[in-house]
Amino acid sequence: MGCDSSLLLLFLCVAAAAIVAVNAQTYDGCDNELPSELAGNYSGLDCRTVWNTFVLRYSQSKDHELSIVVSTVYTTGWVGMGFSKDGLMVGSSAMVGWMGKTGLHHIKQFLLKGQTSSQVVANEGNLLLATGSEPKVVVDQAKIYLAFKAKFSEKVTRQQILFAFGSSIPVDNKLTKHTDKMSMAFDFSTGSTAAGAYPHNLKRSHGALAIFGWGVLAPIGAIIARYCKRWDPMWFYLHVGIQFVAFIIGLAAVVAGVALYNKLHANLAAHRGLGIFILVLGILQILSFFLRPNKDSKLRKYWNWYHHWVGRLTLFFTAVNIVYGIHIAEAGTSWKAGYGFVLSVILLTTIVLETLLWTRWSGKTVDPPTY
Repeated sequence: MGCDSSLLLLFLCVAAAAIVAVNAQTYDGCDNELPSELAGNYSGLDCRTVWNTFVLRYSQSKDHELSIVVSTVYTTGWVGMGFSKDGLMVGSSAMVGWMGKTGLHHIKQFLLKGQTSSQVVANEGNLLLATGSEPKVVVDQAKIYLAFKAKFSEKVTRQQILFAFGSSIPVDNKLTKHTDKMSMAFDFSTGSTAAGAYPHNLKRSHGALAIFGWGVLAPIGAIIARYCKRWDPMWFYLHVGIQFVAFIIGLAAVVAGVALYNKLHANLAAHRGLGIFILVLGILQILSFFLRPNKDSKLRKYWNWYHHWVGRLTLFFTAVNIVYGIHIAEAGTSWKAGYGFVLSVILLTTIVLETLLWTRWSGKTVDPPTY
């Protein structure tokens, strides 16, 4: 396995992740009809695919009664839709449905007073459910449908709504922590969606830029410098070019992170501190390019030592901070699996190439070259 193969494998893994992301966006559950148990009371609804496999059907009467049917792919656990004033989960009211272990269907209103399970209280909330129409949950053909009608004091237009799901079945009306969630502003008069007060798009941009710049391009540039010296001098120009692009994208991730912090004022000292540290290391690497001594200089070996070890520290702390960032952002299994796959390919490629490199050196009488 040579340098050409390693780079091809790395780019293929990125392309595969992009294809999966595109396919995930093409889901359209509005093509499916409602189950017969709901068709009578919830007919003539407008329909939008709002997030992943979540589909929102809705209509609003002249007396401001909102009919809602939320559906998504379902195997086990719970599914919920919340109404919020500011786009945040805390303080919102949510309708949550699930199928119990015995096959019984449950749907209840919950008031999210805080972030712990004990602060998510069943049979409480600010939603005024319409009289004469009980909320209903139906599980049909690997999908779950939550249907309810809520009464409002005025016409509902732009409303902050939440969608979430958990993988564990609630016991004694206690919800486990969600597996993933989404907040958005939905206009019930036009059916349009927009980023909610909680800046999910900004958070996703911050994560995507950090992963692609610091977590993908920077390791590829390092692999080129380490294992592709036979391309001389092309390896040098590729290494410098890729690392410069990686730094610019990583800097954009930092800018997005600063904007995100200004919006949320979240206490994420460790993540923010690691990000600043990585940025400083990246700046030092950029500066080292302009301060590179000639090959014949006595200072060159010290520059090599500095450049290589600062680079390794940057890559190591970058991987740590990306993993930690995905964790604290509660980004969901798709982000964890995606970056885990990319990181695994990078590590496996490095191990194989390093083994081949030392095997080739061991067969020579000269010492391994400095790098």
